[in-house]
Amino acid sequence: MSIEHPVRADTIVDVLEKILDKGVVIAGDITVGIADVELLTIKIRLIIASVDKAKEIGMDWWETDPYLSSKAAKNNTKAIEEENKQLKKRLEALEKNITPARMAQEERKY
Repeated sequence: MSIEHPVRADTIVDVLEKILDKGVVIAGDITVGIADVELLTIKIRLIIASVDKAKEIGMDWWETDPYLSSKAAKNNTKAIEEENKQLKKRLEALEKNITPARMAQEERKY
């Protein structure tokens, strides 16, 4: 008669699924100093979670980074184009206020 022990063998897939579902936060600080004088501090924060879990906790930086999201790149381009239009309007308004005589005088300075 043998005694059987229940064995729980989680596969790597099961463990990974649990981690991504719940999320894991790893935090640490590294401080370098000499003679009680702090020279360098490195703060390390690592969050491992699924995209859905990250969005749920308010992390969605990849959606607004133009290097990672085509939508963000388009929005960034639109913002730059709008700023460019505004700057052109301001430049035109400034140029209208300068008389030709004053412009010639300014050019002689340089």
